[in-house]
Amino acid sequence: MKTGKGVSRRMFIQQTGLSGIALTIGTYGAVSATSTVDIVNDQTAAKPGTELLAWISIDQSGQVTLMNHRSEMGQGTFQAIPQMIAEELEVDLDQVTILFAPANPAKFGPQPQEGSFSVRGWYKQLLQIGAAAREMLIEVAAKKWQVPRLDCYAEHGQVIHRPSTKKISYGLLVEEASRLTPPQNVSLKNRKEYKLIGKPVPRQDIQLKTNGTAQFGLDKKLPGMLYAVVERNPRFRGKVSRFDASNAMAVPGVRQVLPVQRAVFGSLCEGVAVVADSLWAAMQGRKVLEVDWDDSGFPHPDSDQLATQMRENLKKPGQSNQFEAAYQNATKKLEAIYETPYQSHSCMEPLNCIAHVQDNCIEIWGPLQEANWIQADLSERMGVPKENVVVNMTFLGGGFGRKAFPDYPHEAALLSKAMKAPVQVVWTREDDMSQGPFRPGAFYACKGGLDDCGHILAFQTITATQLLGQEWKPEPYPDTKPAGYNTGNLPGMASAYVKAIPHVSFGGVGTHSPIPVMWWRAPSACTAGFAGESFIDELAHLAGQDPMEFRKNHLPDKRYQALIDQLKSISNWESRAKNAGWGVAITECFGGICGHVVQVSRKSDGKVRINKVIALMDCGWYVNPDIIRAQVEGSIIMGLGAAIKHETTFADGKAVSQNFNTYDMPRMRDTPEIDVHIMGNDEPAGGVGEPGLPPFAPALCNAIFDLTGKRIRTLPFKLDEV
Repeated sequence: MKTGKGVSRRMFIQQTGLSGIALTIGTYGAVSATSTVDIVNDQTAAKPGTELLAWISIDQSGQVTLMNHRSEMGQGTFQAIPQMIAEELEVDLDQVTILFAPANPAKFGPQPQEGSFSVRGWYKQLLQIGAAAREMLIEVAAKKWQVPRLDCYAEHGQVIHRPSTKKISYGLLVEEASRLTPPQNVSLKNRKEYKLIGKPVPRQDIQLKTNGTAQFGLDKKLPGMLYAVVERNPRFRGKVSRFDASNAMAVPGVRQVLPVQRAVFGSLCEGVAVVADSLWAAMQGRKVLEVDWDDSGFPHPDSDQLATQMRENLKKPGQSNQFEAAYQNATKKLEAIYETPYQSHSCMEPLNCIAHVQDNCIEIWGPLQEANWIQADLSERMGVPKENVVVNMTFLGGGFGRKAFPDYPHEAALLSKAMKAPVQVVWTREDDMSQGPFRPGAFYACKGGLDDCGHILAFQTITATQLLGQEWKPEPYPDTKPAGYNTGNLPGMASAYVKAIPHVSFGGVGTHSPIPVMWWRAPSACTAGFAGESFIDELAHLAGQDPMEFRKNHLPDKRYQALIDQLKSISNWESRAKNAGWGVAITECFGGICGHVVQVSRKSDGKVRINKVIALMDCGWYVNPDIIRAQVEGSIIMGLGAAIKHETTFADGKAVSQNFNTYDMPRMRDTPEIDVHIMGNDEPAGGVGEPGLPPFAPALCNAIFDLTGKRIRTLPFKLDEV
């Protein structure tokens, strides 16, 4: 819809909502009273008025603007971060406008969206930011009224004089407050005093996403912007031997066809870009582009070869003498191997990025999960000072780790520099699903022994996988010696197990492949959690013990004891009948602990149905229970797909699945009833977005064993064939 002369509704709202004198308040680390910063993003330049710190702006009308310095890909940080600041600032969220902050580590600190870190890593600082701003505004009001500071308090964006009930809006206090020195170590509220935190406050981005005004990467447009798609080698490391652009250049709207590279860890992936006036023209030009590839000098593995290599790698580590001695003395022994596949990230919004490269400066817009890394990477690769690289975040249509990578912004920047114009690079669904980087496949060899009392005496896991980060150098590290063992832990496995099990041993061997791999939601824990909690369940049955009680006996920590008791209660575990189809799994990662109970049954046609998933999340101190429930529900559905629906397979060095017709995603009909509960305690804030995923697959497979007596050790499996 247009309003006025060529001004869109979105542009009108953006421009009219960003006027007025602003006070910016916030901090990262110790910031002196003389620090000045600008609010700069893709919507606004520096605001008038003196800025004190960062994160908070208040105009003369009392409208508050809060900066969200983390990316938003559906996990809820767009709401949670302002909700924390607003709590101590004493403003209502209907008084607040939220803007994405640009990449600026000096001002906002680290800005990656990874490791479920947004709340657990920032809640103390953000609460202090809000409280410091509130105290500065109260101080100014008390001075205006010439009353004692302690007679004043803040509420609903106003300062109130308690004896007289006089009120004054924050907007009328802004300019003078901006000249104060920010207080340090301000006292914070007790949790029982919270008005916003811990409450299911509606998310402000939901309305934007449902009425179409939310700006995702593909929505962003610039004057004179060109569009590019890239024909990439399906074998990842192949080089461009030759290309014929004549047919592509004949497509109306195609401007240029040129080679381009993008850095993927230690390799340069080559391609040929078609740049055009429209995305349609670029895509049509790509269809008739002729490219010959040189795929020599590296292997072209298929999935069977990768699996064989991993199985062989499980045999490589030498013996851990201490573990072996304990294992041989065990009363009962068990060995099992678990296999998990490669996976695509398959975000609903494929990769895309806009770059505008000009003389000694770069500006980027797009669905970016790691703004700081992208800023630093572009600065180094393009030879531009970091302060001249502006990285603007839009909403992300999913990320799961893939959109933290700097390869696609670099590709866009190279094309913009070549074309001397802003360029948006758009990946097709086929590009997105076949190019990776992927979640690595992983194999786990588990050994466990029980003592006379049915307690685990010895526990060992050997991992064979493409280790995350091993390809960061141009050449993967060689196998110069057998992998050793450590007494650490298995990713995703409850840390308290290590305290209770006398002899533990963990080792691993890196599998080498030209296939690029990287993080995928709950990296490592998403596969290792399946192996660890499946094997714990097998040991429970070997001991002849109830699986829930067996875990409780091996998790002596009070926090785990409370979680297990609560999980038993909310699932009504004691009511389950023998062979009823109930399974449990409890995993820990990124500061969060999550337990799932899955209930399955046989349908009238004999096929297994997932009836219900009961989840209990212990993330300690938390902000918004509705966001937690939504994240856990999303984790369960994503885990469901990885367990019974999809996998990325390879043939002759190329990914087989190109789109959702062969990479089957869960549908609504596949989704069971999900019941999410949140553990209440006084623990520090932990992660949510990733810890909710790893328990699902083992809980499901444990439930299927309870129902059918069949152990599932390989993912994915077909539920209809159990």
